[in-house]
Amino acid sequence: MAGEARVKGNAAFSAGDYADAIRHYTEAINLSPDNHVLYSNRSAAYAYLNQYTEALSDAQKTVNLKPGWPKGFSRLGIAHLGLQNYNDAVSAYKKGVDLDPTNQGLQSGLKASLTVAAKSRGPPFPTMDPPEAVEQTFESAENIILRRDTKASEEATDAQPSQPPFPTIKPPKAVELTFESAENIILRWDSMASEAARGNRMIFDGGNRHEINQYLNAVDEIQRSLESMTLTGCDNQSKAKTIIRIAMARLECEFRNLLTAHTSPIETDCFMDQNSSFKRHSTTDSTCELHEESFTEDDEVRESITCVSYQFTNSICEIDLIPSEAISDLRSITERMISAGYLRECVQVFMGVRKSFVDDSLVHLGFDKSTVDDIQWMEWEYLAPMLQWWIRAARVLIRIVFASEKKLCEQIFSSHLDSSIEDFCFVEIVKGQAIRLFNFCDAISSVSPRPEKLFKILDLHDAMSDLLPDIEVVFGSKSSKMIRFEAGEILFDLTKAVREIWLEFENAVLNYPSKVQVPGGTIHPMTKYVMNYISTEIKVHKETLVKLIVSEPDQLRNSNDPTTTDVEFEVVEGRTPLASHLIWIIAILQSNLAGKSKHYKDPALGHLFMMNNVHYIVEKAKVETHLREMIGDEYLKKLSGRYRQLSTSYWRSTWVKVMHYLRDEGLHGNGNGSFFGVSKSAVRERFKSFNATFEEVHKTQATWLIPDFKLRQDLRMKISGLLIPAYRSFLDRFRSYIDSGKHPETIIKYSIEDLEASISNLFEGTSVSQQLSRRRSQ
Repeated sequence: MAGEARVKGNAAFSAGDYADAIRHYTEAINLSPDNHVLYSNRSAAYAYLNQYTEALSDAQKTVNLKPGWPKGFSRLGIAHLGLQNYNDAVSAYKKGVDLDPTNQGLQSGLKASLTVAAKSRGPPFPTMDPPEAVEQTFESAENIILRRDTKASEEATDAQPSQPPFPTIKPPKAVELTFESAENIILRWDSMASEAARGNRMIFDGGNRHEINQYLNAVDEIQRSLESMTLTGCDNQSKAKTIIRIAMARLECEFRNLLTAHTSPIETDCFMDQNSSFKRHSTTDSTCELHEESFTEDDEVRESITCVSYQFTNSICEIDLIPSEAISDLRSITERMISAGYLRECVQVFMGVRKSFVDDSLVHLGFDKSTVDDIQWMEWEYLAPMLQWWIRAARVLIRIVFASEKKLCEQIFSSHLDSSIEDFCFVEIVKGQAIRLFNFCDAISSVSPRPEKLFKILDLHDAMSDLLPDIEVVFGSKSSKMIRFEAGEILFDLTKAVREIWLEFENAVLNYPSKVQVPGGTIHPMTKYVMNYISTEIKVHKETLVKLIVSEPDQLRNSNDPTTTDVEFEVVEGRTPLASHLIWIIAILQSNLAGKSKHYKDPALGHLFMMNNVHYIVEKAKVETHLREMIGDEYLKKLSGRYRQLSTSYWRSTWVKVMHYLRDEGLHGNGNGSFFGVSKSAVRERFKSFNATFEEVHKTQATWLIPDFKLRQDLRMKISGLLIPAYRSFLDRFRSYIDSGKHPETIIKYSIEDLEASISNLFEGTSVSQQLSRRRSQ
């Protein structure tokens, strides 16, 4: 039984129904309370619903049941992240990594938790620059080695001392180099002149700080000699320039290698929302163990991180793209290349490598190379899910990828000349992909304004509006003005698109052309569609629509259907334009419905049709609080009065005719067959006419449908309340005239109970015979 409940939980989880998954997992836990996997899966489901307190409780239970299971600590880390217990999250992930050091998912979780933990503590204390490297001779190196030899040093002890984080003694000043020694060092690393350098060994690769500092000092010495004009003779000047060119070629190669070695795409999956249809892990086997052996640890943990780390894309989150030690080396190379006049070469290398990084990040996020024309020709069914994915990807790119790239440009190029270099590099690196990102949004704003597109376009508008302040920060320089302008233009175009779609929706409601009668006079599909449409829009996008819908409805528009009645609408002072538009939509909906009601041959059915639809509009507005607040109770009272009027119109068009046969007029006479002035034959004909008319109404209106139970019962009670007393009175007064004749049962076919039973069959939507058959089968 526990296994069956677990399988159902897994299926619900795979379908995205996390609440149902929790219900099934709970059922399985009650049957198998010591199964750690069940607690683990339920913890994941709670995390997807942002119920992190419950997720934490289940994760702790998982760890208690199976302390050696790495995944339990993954669950624990996720729950702590969601509760913003960042240090606890770090601790949990560390324990998981200790159990399984090769698990990339746990390592990613640890990295993410360390990042946000550091961010939550504020800026770190300023760090000191590392001490300048000492130029060592053979003798100085020998002395250091001997001093560490316990047999040669009197200072050595039996205990091995720990290495301090920074030297406690200020290092001596670097040894001065001569021009000749600097020249030899540079030439030794020239791959064109040195056999040793032809193996493509890089200076900065091996971590030998002595070699690195020696080469940098040599470059400084040659550059200093050129600038100080201490070199005499044209040959020496030319020789120094040649050496600088050789050094710059080497540094350019080292610069490219360092950048490339430390450039890899950001793990953007950790920042994507769990509902992304493009990134979410799925399986076709509904019986597999969810988040267990059928998933790789890496896939499972990354998806779990996703559901809690997504919150960190709600604001700019700069991360270190390159380690601090590599940054220091890159700055050292940059300083020397700029000083030697090789700024262009340095910038070109940097931009080339970093552009590739940004390109890879977009690919990693799932961006394709669709053009604006491609997007505009795509079917909406294909585009709609892409919009939600674009919103999540745009948040990651702008708030993390682009912001972090800007930070890296500042780290490498800040303090060199002015900020124009770092700004130029940043803009050139991300400009193409930023425009590509915005082009997708721009293309969407240009699609045909169909009503079904409004929801997604509003989502896109809200996302761009939310991102605009961050775009202003990330692209705040003069050189990135064009990108800011492009983002503002897109927001303007989306606003225009929203207004055009809203207008198109109103026109569609006004001119909906269907003349096909709805069977039984029930609620028209258009009524349900329109009311669900506006109630959902108001519930989800009320604030946005209030800002965007700023003009009053155009009341001069007319329907293309000549049967459509005039629209009853009045402007009320104090209403917002959006509220006026909502009431206008309801008014034109009623007008359209009134035109459709005229297609029914029976006027009573037309009234019933209108009554059904107006009642649905009123009840829908009452239930949806946001819609009710917008249109107001006064308007709802007016609508309620409208369907009561329709109820009266229905009564008059049907039951007044039936009641006509229960009047006294025309029954009195003095001829043969009269009894106390009452004509027996007239009474008999009156009963027969009543029977025939009632039977016809009953037979017909039993097939009519009022889907709302309360409305159906109210109308039946109204009919009974008027018809039954009149029939009882007529029966009491004239029954004796029929009973004294032959076969009275053929004349008085209905008792009071028969009438009441027949009225209770009305408006069920099926024939009387079908109703009787259904009741017999029950």
